[in-house]
Amino acid sequence: QVQLVESGGGSVQAGGSLSLSCAVSGDTYSRHYIAWFRQAPEKEREGVAAIYRYGGSTVYADSVKGRFTISRDNANNKVYLQMNSLRPEDTAMYYCAARTPPARWLLSPGDFTYWGQGTQVTVSS
Repeated sequence: QVQLVESGGGSVQAGGSLSLSCAVSGDTYSRHYIAWFRQAPEKEREGVAAIYRYGGSTVYADSVKGRFTISRDNANNKVYLQMNSLRPEDTAMYYCAARTPPARWLLSPGDFTYWGQGTQVTVSS
């Protein structure tokens, strides 16, 4: 079992920044690969970024490349999402999710086993 707890959401004006944090606990192998997702009202959940436990390799959705940065601190069991140059279209509930290490990059909700409860991000124009 894996537990994930997100924090750091809030309201910000367009162009501003927010930093989200995901506290992760439980079986190490099952939380090897962690991703951030988001879901806006009446829209499907979409992958934002993902990171492996070791090596620092990351992947990003095109919509956030150059603006968002995913990172992790394995010693403190945390995964972060630094969000800069925020836009109103970034408004959504943000979730972190975990799974065992995949053979290739995955950023689809159906591929993840464990989920947090989410944290709301609102960007005003």
